[in-house]
Amino acid sequence: MAIDYKQIGEEIIDVVGEENITGITHCATRLRLEVKDRELIDDKKIEKIDQVKGVFFNAGQYQIILGTGIVNKVYDSLVQNNHDLLEKETSLEEMKKPSNPIKHAIRTLSDIFVPIIPGIVATGLFLGLKGVFLNESVLAFFGTSTDKIPEFALVLLSVLTDTVFAFLPALICWSAFKKFGGTPIIGFVIGLMLVSPMLPNAYSVADINSGVEPLMAFGFIPIVGYQGSVLTALVIGLLGAKLEKVLRRKMPNSLDLMFTPFVVILVMLLTGLLVLGPILHFVENGLVYLITGLIKLPFGIGGLLIGFLYPLAVMTGMHHLFIMIETSLLATTGFNPLITLCAMYGFANAAVSFAVSVKAKDKNVKVIGTSAGVTQLLGVSEPALFGITIRYGMKPLGIMLGCSALGGAVLSLLNVQANSYGLAVILSPLMYIYSSYQLVTYIVVGICIFILSFVLTYLFGVPKEVMMSDDEYLGEEQ
Repeated sequence: MAIDYKQIGEEIIDVVGEENITGITHCATRLRLEVKDRELIDDKKIEKIDQVKGVFFNAGQYQIILGTGIVNKVYDSLVQNNHDLLEKETSLEEMKKPSNPIKHAIRTLSDIFVPIIPGIVATGLFLGLKGVFLNESVLAFFGTSTDKIPEFALVLLSVLTDTVFAFLPALICWSAFKKFGGTPIIGFVIGLMLVSPMLPNAYSVADINSGVEPLMAFGFIPIVGYQGSVLTALVIGLLGAKLEKVLRRKMPNSLDLMFTPFVVILVMLLTGLLVLGPILHFVENGLVYLITGLIKLPFGIGGLLIGFLYPLAVMTGMHHLFIMIETSLLATTGFNPLITLCAMYGFANAAVSFAVSVKAKDKNVKVIGTSAGVTQLLGVSEPALFGITIRYGMKPLGIMLGCSALGGAVLSLLNVQANSYGLAVILSPLMYIYSSYQLVTYIVVGICIFILSFVLTYLFGVPKEVMMSDDEYLGEEQ
């Protein structure tokens, strides 16, 4: 039967109350409503509406989980057919402004890094394929070896695998300028200058066997390229965009086109190379060292802690901070063990949803559990997290957290680490194809965590009310 998106929207508005709504928008999976009085809304009635997978209230927003694709169609049916709601339409950014400063800062970081993720994901896959193609065992199977591969082929492979990280500051500066209202191409040019081939290469300077030394300015300031430096590019992008906006307001129109970019580029390049770069590079290396040290704690303790804390970070929106750290790890070491230790959350969360769905007698819960589990396998966690795991109390939540932590500990002990980020659950093994040990170990651990989480939830985590049909539940209430 075809889904009636208009009816779904009307039923939601009937329960929430049109006069109770002060703002309306949506994200990838949720209809977000700003409401005057949250207490007027009956959650159980909302959850009984077709396609609704769960609800929760956070930061003044009543959020209804509908799922990818569905939420867009329900939202469109609402605002297209109701002039009063159309006038209350707002943006996701406007709704997020009142949240606390820490969450806002982390969200801003996420907005800067999200546009460059596809490039890094693709590069990670190229790195994995390069590891497979240049593996001695694979080459021997085809009767060849690395010294027989044409030089042009090796160069082309290197272009595919090294370019993004070589010019990462340019990508980050571009995205930061765009986010903070500057001219993106100016940010891109500044970022390119930070990694100019005329500067001593940062990786070569770090290699004591290379013989490459930094240039010394004024006898004490080391000048190097900032290949792979995330924090320097981020701060330069922020300050550069702010400076450009100030200059645009003050510069005469006749001089603006020429002199605003001139001043912004000159000031930010000198600031980056002579002042902020050396300081922030030291800070960034310290952060990478700290996270690496935590990950390498003995007996898998670091993996246990990260695996436990990451789902809690997702619940509060703090997980966006991980993106910057992962980018720094990739740029500095070439690997991303952090995402590996966080990854078991997706396997455990999907398993909880499927277990609840299988054991439930309530037809609505069965549908929600199955769709939320499938959605989680594809990388979108909110329907499973808020619609099933948190919704049904501490037992399923505790099982998910415990299995995520256990998976993190095991992967840490086995020294498994990705070479990319941005791929979740069923696609995540692609981040480990560079090594047969890494790939097989990751898949085996992921499957084991999924099975363990499913079995524990099925046996101990499904609440009584969903194991009864609607008639049984009503009869017990009477």
